[in-house]
Amino acid sequence: MASPGSGFWSFGAEEGNRESDNQGTAKAWCQVAQKFTGGISSKLCAMLYGEGEKSKESTNKEEICTGNQGFESSFDKKSCSCDKGELNFSLLYSTDLLPAKNGEAETMRFLQQVIDILLQYVVNTFDRSNKVIDFHYPNELLQAYNWELSDQPQTLEGILLNCKTTLNYAVKTGHPRYFNQLSTGLDMVGLAADWLTSTANTNMFTYEIAPVFVLLEYVTLKKMREMIGWPGGSGDGIFSPGGAISNLYAMLIARFKMFPEVKEKGMAAIPRLVAFTSEHSHFSVKKGAAALGIGTDSVILIKCDERGKMIPSELERRIIEAKQKGFVPFFVSSTAGTTVYGAFDPLVAISDICRKYKIWMHVDAAWGGGLLMSRKHRWKLNGADRANSVTWNPHKMMGVPLQCSALLVREEGLMQSCNQMHASYLFQQDKHYDLSYDTGDKALQCGRHVDIFKLWLMWRAKGTTGFEVQIDKCLDLAEYLYNKIKNREGFEMVIDGKPQHTNVCFWYVPPSLRHMEDNEERMERLVKVAPVIKARMMEYGTTMVSYQPHGDKVNFFRMVISNPAATHQDIDFLIEEIERLGQDL
Repeated sequence: MASPGSGFWSFGAEEGNRESDNQGTAKAWCQVAQKFTGGISSKLCAMLYGEGEKSKESTNKEEICTGNQGFESSFDKKSCSCDKGELNFSLLYSTDLLPAKNGEAETMRFLQQVIDILLQYVVNTFDRSNKVIDFHYPNELLQAYNWELSDQPQTLEGILLNCKTTLNYAVKTGHPRYFNQLSTGLDMVGLAADWLTSTANTNMFTYEIAPVFVLLEYVTLKKMREMIGWPGGSGDGIFSPGGAISNLYAMLIARFKMFPEVKEKGMAAIPRLVAFTSEHSHFSVKKGAAALGIGTDSVILIKCDERGKMIPSELERRIIEAKQKGFVPFFVSSTAGTTVYGAFDPLVAISDICRKYKIWMHVDAAWGGGLLMSRKHRWKLNGADRANSVTWNPHKMMGVPLQCSALLVREEGLMQSCNQMHASYLFQQDKHYDLSYDTGDKALQCGRHVDIFKLWLMWRAKGTTGFEVQIDKCLDLAEYLYNKIKNREGFEMVIDGKPQHTNVCFWYVPPSLRHMEDNEERMERLVKVAPVIKARMMEYGTTMVSYQPHGDKVNFFRMVISNPAATHQDIDFLIEEIERLGQDL
């Protein structure tokens, strides 16, 4: 192992000291890293910015770093971390980097520049005085910069400028006041893992080219199955590009389990299948039915109660009804954490019905699966252990960098039988190691990204207890928000009672509508309020929170919290900002 004064980060140490503004950047980065990664950051900072590891700043610093062509950059020019030195990136091209002969120096310096840009962005992400987004309309961005691809190469100076400009206008999804999606936050260990997997740049289909990654996937999936409650972590699973694909896998395997001949003969060889899911479930269930040739009309939506939970008696009624019509029920997708309300279906009751009628039970816990890490909240997934398959997205509540979704299957070997094609050029049967570790033949994909390392490394860094603290905090913040607004003038809750997950759904009613009769005219005006406030949020860049209509309910805010950087003060800010931006409506 290289000493702190050697290797990548020490390149150019003999060329002089980094200027004081860059020392400030380094110090800020270390403070942020220390807060979010603990002792790891001390070693990282010593390696990154220790004595004897300083380099000069490059030429054309301001031109490279600002990227301005009519817009004000969100980066502080004084803290720009580009290096001045002997290398002039305006005279260098990608062909001067490795694997070019003698390209080591140019490569090291170029990558140092890129890393400096990334580290500055990370520091800015957690600074509440910075905007969540520097919003501009598409035509403005298209006109302000030349985004077109050309036949001739661009210099490395231009490439660095492209990196800088892109981040200038990126949404800071790790910002403590970004609440727009289910996936938020920026974890330092997860970020480091993502950098590592991109550097390794390998594929997950065979052990021979991804030995450690394949083993980590095996270990982690087993641990996740144990947490679901399957004895000894038995079963199977795979990491996929997202929850929609994981749900597709579940439907595919369920169909194969009931009618294995469909693999060779297709849908024409089997009866008309029907699937069942909550009316509040994710759209990916219908999308999966369309992709598999089952058809969206064959997905029967089951009524929910006022809190968004599937009603088991309605499920059984619709199953009986479908069977009487000659259809074959093969798949029930229950939801643990619906997208809008954050509702948890009654899994035990649903599993009883699925067993009674011999139907595959799937649990879409893409959003709610993280609660299995919490002793306080895991009861909400009681009954998941009785499912045949479970979708769980660590890139949501657990804060793993996108993308990271797992499909877990109770029956071992079923996924392999369903998907394998015996491609002899990849999955030779006479290899010198245990072929069960060649996972590619049970996947729909051939090329498969290494998503496992981010989750595994974060789990090592935090431990299960660390994830538990993180998740409990987010749910506590959701309850704090609910308690702040449930009786606050100008706020109306969409559903009664404490939030089931971190979803808090509410209307903001501006003063002009507060004393209007609850009629069609009021609804026509209220439907416009959330979109206008959201647009103003983005234009000011202060915060972001999602809104949507749902069923017969007009546009309302759906606040979700999965960012461990958020605090009570950020929740207070959001409430006051909505009031500020909506007072005149």
